[in-house]
Amino acid sequence: MKKIITFILAMTMAAILASCGGSGGNPDNTSGAQGTGSSGPTESANPEGTVDTSAQPQEPISDSEGLEYERNGEENGYIVVGIGECTDTDIKIPATHEGLPVTEIGGGAFFGCAGLTSITIPDSVTAIGERAFEDCTSLTSITIPHGVKAIGEMAFCGCTDLTSLSIPDGVTEISRDVFYGCKSLASVTIPDSVTKIGEYAFDGCTCLTSITIPNSVKELGEGAFYGCTVLTSLSIPDGVTAIGDSVFENCAGLTGITIPDSVKAIGEKAFCGCSGLTSLSIPDGVTAIGDSAFEKCTGLTSITIPDSVTEIGGSAFGDCKGLTSITIPDGVKEIGHGVFGGCTGFTNITIPASVTVIGECAFEYCTGLISITIPDSVTKIGDRAFSSCTGLTSITLPDGVTEIGEFAFYGCTGLTSITIPDSVTWIGSFEDCPSLADVYYGGTEAQWEELNGASAVPDTATVHYNSHG
Repeated sequence: MKKIITFILAMTMAAILASCGGSGGNPDNTSGAQGTGSSGPTESANPEGTVDTSAQPQEPISDSEGLEYERNGEENGYIVVGIGECTDTDIKIPATHEGLPVTEIGGGAFFGCAGLTSITIPDSVTAIGERAFEDCTSLTSITIPHGVKAIGEMAFCGCTDLTSLSIPDGVTEISRDVFYGCKSLASVTIPDSVTKIGEYAFDGCTCLTSITIPNSVKELGEGAFYGCTVLTSLSIPDGVTAIGDSVFENCAGLTGITIPDSVKAIGEKAFCGCSGLTSLSIPDGVTAIGDSAFEKCTGLTSITIPDSVTEIGGSAFGDCKGLTSITIPDGVKEIGHGVFGGCTGFTNITIPASVTVIGECAFEYCTGLISITIPDSVTKIGDRAFSSCTGLTSITLPDGVTEIGEFAFYGCTGLTSITIPDSVTWIGSFEDCPSLADVYYGGTEAQWEELNGASAVPDTATVHYNSHG
């Protein structure tokens, strides 16, 4: 009896396997056409018995329906102006509409389409309008066809999930704010056709680690790479004549940059907050360094300023705490407001004979400064010029100085002596200079009294008249 039951079970299992189309078959395949020369795709089992479907063709994405269009007044075609009634998250823009080519994606066409994940643009499109995909926060993939010649301002602004993108040949300008706030963008390819990178084009692209700027680029707009915090290195191409305001501001990860000889000016805040930058050579030919150009570059230990520089803007090197020395070129006539303020690593500095004015707060909080040489050319020392230089022990002012600003030496707690010429017509307060013991004045006691000198220095200090120190 057991043998009969076993035989019946075996025959039943064989029948079940036969109805499934044989070993490794797809249970959903009921065509019964396996191995019969059918035109449909066949499936093969791998050694583990699972079905390999990699060879099966993927169903092509159909053109999206329901998009909103307008006739292009200048061309015989259509512009996509809105998402209309389309509910697709993966949009494929058709190449034609009502028998005419689709030539443009209009301004703000997909603005704020937060559910849009990918978009396919046909080769017929030649322009992408301003803010076309702004705030498409889920957009991860887009292919821009080679026919596109213009991409408008803020076109991809706020596309926070976009990770990479290639700009096609033929585009000549990367427009203002075009990738502003694309915080996931890690890779972008710029073609040789581009001549300008617009203002704040890559502002806030906090995943962008490197970028190649082609030699065709001649202009870097204000704030072009502002806040690209992980950008580590970059070469500025020959042909660029100016590094605009805030171009690399707050690029904290930037450790190396090459500035070509073609550059003649470095704008305001150009490298402000580039705390990872350790050394830099400014090329011959640069004539002006803008306000706050290198402010808060706290890792900067060495910088070479060429003789061609005649102007250094206010706070240009403010709070560069790692900077231990600097050579000021002979052509500079004024050390402006806060130029070296907070450079706590300075121990000594020589001011060239071309300088006539040491501006307000020029060396304020240079707490490591113990020695400074002021040339005869200097006529004015501004308010708080050496305020809180606690390491300064003595200073000699040259005969040409006529004015010592208010609180020029405020808080110089280590200052024990100072030499003041009789050419001075005004002296600001030496408040909070508790160690000041000797003042060597080049004039008479009467001149000193008339000068307001008695009220300027501490009562504990001794004034030596007709003395030059």
